Amino acid sequence: MKDLREGNTYKNLIGFTLPILLGNILQLTYNAVDSVIVGRCAGEQALAAVGISNPVISIVILGASGVSIGASAFMGKCYGAKKFDELKQAFASVMVLSLVASIVILGICMVFCHPLLRALQVPQEIYTLTEQYLRIILLSFPFTFVYNILTASLRSIGDSATPIIFLGISCVINVILDLTLVGYFGMSAIGAGLATLIAEGISCMLCIIHVYRDVSLLSLKRDEWRLNLRIAKIVLANGGVTALQQLMQPIGKVLIQGCINGYGVSMIAAFNAVNRLDDFACIPEQSISHAMMTYISQCVGAGDEKKKQEGFRKGMVLELCYGVFIFLTIYIFRGGLIRIFGSGDMAAIGEEYLKVMAIFYIWPAITNGIQGYFRGIQKMKITLISTCIQISLRTIFVYTLVPKIGMNGAAYACAIGWTVMIGYQIVVYRKYGGKKAII
Repeated sequence: MKDLREGNTYKNLIGFTLPILLGNILQLTYNAVDSVIVGRCAGEQALAAVGISNPVISIVILGASGVSIGASAFMGKCYGAKKFDELKQAFASVMVLSLVASIVILGICMVFCHPLLRALQVPQEIYTLTEQYLRIILLSFPFTFVYNILTASLRSIGDSATPIIFLGISCVINVILDLTLVGYFGMSAIGAGLATLIAEGISCMLCIIHVYRDVSLLSLKRDEWRLNLRIAKIVLANGGVTALQQLMQPIGKVLIQGCINGYGVSMIAAFNAVNRLDDFACIPEQSISHAMMTYISQCVGAGDEKKKQEGFRKGMVLELCYGVFIFLTIYIFRGGLIRIFGSGDMAAIGEEYLKVMAIFYIWPAITNGIQGYFRGIQKMKITLISTCIQISLRTIFVYTLVPKIGMNGAAYACAIGWTVMIGYQIVVYRKYGGKKAII
């Protein structure tokens, strides 16, 4: 447990960011390893099947992540204000809600899996494989929901490092199972799905054991497992809006995937590969944003306006430095990076996309930093509106540009959406950047 306001701001932000970053990279590694091993061991069709499923999976996972972010902001405020009883009640409430929600969503997704894939115009030659992979991955949703809540709760009290140990173990297990089931036994995308399911379950169980044994602030006794309606409303008001905001991206990606699917297996596979690289490129920006949110929420709870503004300014410096770094890295090494996933037409299409996209990675560094500020002061509706603007424009321009200039149109569509999003965020920040932001 740690009060992030104490000590050097840069040191605290970086120290808090690094474990989050490592955890996010390990989480992304699940999908990336699946894609690499499936692409190399099972071929282009299997890679395309995994790629089509990922946006669908992300809708639910990011929804759960959104609720956990909203809960973390509230719990961080409680921790900063030393309201530990309220913090525990918030934790109990969000755990109950997440368990119920995950089971309900799992059932809905299983029922509508077939019509959803039909709506996405999945090519007939990979339809069965895609459906099999998706149904297996769906079974991991309860584990994902609970793990996200536990991780977010630990972060709210200043501990971003501990969950990484458990996630690292499960990541190693995932790689071993991928190599065994896909590479050795030839189970294609099905084996990759089973590997991910088992690994997600292990990381969740390890985190549960740690919380109940070692974290007294979050360790719930039998009579503490109850829903506090007042707190639940506050958490859901923040978390629900954030969940909706988080869902906008994968929903937009599903629509974008529907456009890409009409241009053949090679472009589908290339789009899957560059999306994995996009994820890795942007995740440090999101990790810094999470650190800024926790830092600022603790400042809000303590009523420390000076530290709140200092945290925002120095967080934005970190975001911009990283944005420039990832632009140069992707641009210089684009060829080698895309060929990790395979060769041929897929690699050629992907490399051309990355050549265009590299410079635009600076844009989300700015947007993520500003979003971290608004989440920290619990102005979640602003993050929702800005994301809606971004993904709506991105989707519209994908359908406009891709038919004319190929997959590069998807890169230009991203840039347009992010540019307008930044403009909106700057305007709104001028309103909430002062003392009135303290709640």
